[in-house]
Amino acid sequence: MPARLRVGISCSIFHADPEREVFRGKTLHYGEEEFCAMVAGAGGLPYIIPDLKDRSTLAAFVADLDALILSGGADVSPRAYGEAPLRPEWAGDPIRDAYERALLDAAFAHQRPILAVCRGIQLLNVALGGALYQDLPSQRPGPIAHRDNHRYDDHDHPVTIAEGSWLAGVYGPGEHTVNSVHHQGIRVLAEGLRASAWASDGLIEGVEAADPARLWVGVQWHPEWLGPSTRGARRGPAAIASSPPSSRVFERAGAGAEPAGEPASRPAPKRADQAGRAPSPPARAADRPRADAPGPGPSPGDDQRDTSAADRRAPASARGAVLSCAR
Repeated sequence: MPARLRVGISCSIFHADPEREVFRGKTLHYGEEEFCAMVAGAGGLPYIIPDLKDRSTLAAFVADLDALILSGGADVSPRAYGEAPLRPEWAGDPIRDAYERALLDAAFAHQRPILAVCRGIQLLNVALGGALYQDLPSQRPGPIAHRDNHRYDDHDHPVTIAEGSWLAGVYGPGEHTVNSVHHQGIRVLAEGLRASAWASDGLIEGVEAADPARLWVGVQWHPEWLGPSTRGARRGPAAIASSPPSSRVFERAGAGAEPAGEPASRPAPKRADQAGRAPSPPARAADRPRADAPGPGPSPGDDQRDTSAADRRAPASARGAVLSCAR
């Protein structure tokens, strides 16, 4: 029986709160159930990586794993891309930023596949020199809403996936419907990335490494929440893991890694409209134009989820993609 791939997942953080009734004054590191269940259901072993504040320890975690997933959660701090927060509630979480930057540095050094989800795609872009909109409704008002606090992950909109991209290998090229729970977004695309999916208003919602030898994939939506569910009811791990649309992303992501930890390669994307570019050294975000491709309410974090679940729409052929990012 082949070895199961060990997939590290960055944790979310509840910082110490002296007023909290449970674990008063203690910092909590946690992961979301459906995320872990999707990795396991796709054949991987999910490992939540704690923020132990020591870069060498975090690097050792990554070196011992086959792939890294950056999970969703709190806003990325604008100071990470050289800006001051426009409003106090958009200050983000610089502690988590530093923790995940250390994980990324280790993943780059050890050539581990990376899947970046929601907040994760934003942090990956910033880590490589890109910049974000701090708040889409106020800085980039447009025809579609990217977040609805009441509908949460039941809120969706269409995206267009580029032919020949990694994501096209999961969902197929063209238009698909995805969930949308973010109020930040990519404003300046990092030089080490190429866009692979766009919302109908032109906002970049999918990226991959510009260098085809590197397996870095980012999505602005939550693939782990794209599966079928019962409205208003929590799903058990077995039901979560059997969700075809989401597991396809996690399986294909895992297929980009080797259990022995050896770097993997993949064919170059078929798109010819962007040349591969080295990921470093990244140019400063202020030196580059906006990343928006032409195309047809603030919160404490882009994707801190409530307890409800809802039916999602995605192609049934999407069975089987973080484990195709990891094999």
